[in-house]
Amino acid sequence: MSLWILFRQWAVKNLSALNSKNLLMVLLGYILLSWLLLKLAGEHAMTDSFTNYIYYLFVTASTVGYGDMSPTTSAGKWIVSLLVIPGGLGVFAVGVGRVASLFLQYWKSGLQGKRSVNVKNHILVLGWNEQRTLHLIKMLQHEESGRRPIVLCVRPEIENPLPGEIEFVRVASFTDQEGMARASVEEASCILIDNPEDDITLSAALFCASKNPQAHLLAYFKDEGLGLLLKQHCPNAECIPSVAVEMLAKAAVDPGSSELHHELLSTTQGMTQYSVHYPQNAEATTIDALFIAFKQRYDATLIGIDCGQGVELNPALNKAVQPGCKLFYISDERITDFQW
Repeated sequence: MSLWILFRQWAVKNLSALNSKNLLMVLLGYILLSWLLLKLAGEHAMTDSFTNYIYYLFVTASTVGYGDMSPTTSAGKWIVSLLVIPGGLGVFAVGVGRVASLFLQYWKSGLQGKRSVNVKNHILVLGWNEQRTLHLIKMLQHEESGRRPIVLCVRPEIENPLPGEIEFVRVASFTDQEGMARASVEEASCILIDNPEDDITLSAALFCASKNPQAHLLAYFKDEGLGLLLKQHCPNAECIPSVAVEMLAKAAVDPGSSELHHELLSTTQGMTQYSVHYPQNAEATTIDALFIAFKQRYDATLIGIDCGQGVELNPALNKAVQPGCKLFYISDERITDFQW
C-alpha cells in the first residue's frame, strides 16, 4: 500500500472532526511545511529568523499584508501563492471562528446557568416566582449596592433574567450536591428561599442549613406550620409567613394600613424600616436616650428592640439597652455612620 493511501486513511480517521486537537495539528503542520518549502526555495530572509517567519505568516494569513516581507525567488512566490496564502487564510479563519465559538459558548453557559459562580459572602436567592422574584432582587440590589453580590438559583429552564447585574445558576433540585456547589452555597452569607411550593422550600432550607449553618437563612412559607417545623430543626432560621390575610383584616378595620405596611417594607421610596446592632464596646444606655439621639441626629424613629428574647415593639423609655442588642428604626435611608 502506498504512503499516500496510508496518509489519506490516517487523515480521514484523525482529521474528519476538526476539534481543538486536530486544529492544532493542522496549524503545526501548516507552519512546518511552509517553513520547509520556503527554506528549500532559498527564502532565507523569512526562514532564518523564527520571529520574522511567524510574523510573516500571521500578516499573510490575516490578509493585512504590510509588504515589508515578501518572497524574492520564483519558487518562493509559487509556494506562497499555492500554499502559504490559501492555507493561511483557511487556518486563520477556522481558528478565529473556533475562538469566537468558545467565547460564545462560555457566555451562553453563564446565561443558561450552567457555569459555576466564583463569589463569596453573597446573597443566594433560591426559587423563581417571576415578577415577584424580580421585584425582590431589585430591592436587594438597592440595599446591597456595592456590598454583597446576588446569586439567583432556580429550577425552571429559564435564562438569566438580569444578565450583567446578578449571577445565575440553574439546578435540577435545591438538594443537588453538584448544582448547589456551583451556586457556592457554602460561601453565602445570606440564603433566601422563596419558592412557590412549601415542601420544596422546606427541603431546600434543611439542605442549606446542613451545608452552611453560619449563613443567615430566611424561608418564606404559605403554610405557617411548615415554618414552625423548620424552626424545630434549624432554630436560627428566620421563617417569613404569608401575611396577606392579616393585611386584609387590618386594612378593613384601620383603613390605610396596607399602604403603611407597604411604605415600611419598600426600600426604594419613602420611609423604610431598618435595623442596627448596638456596639459591643458601648456602654449600656436606655431607650429614652437612644430615641432622642436617633430623632435629633438622623431624623429617624426608634420603634423596637431585640436583646435575645424576641422583638419588642414600642419599648418603654426606661428599658435598658445592653451592648449587642438589635435596634429597629424607621428612616428615609439606612444610616451607616452612627455616632454612639
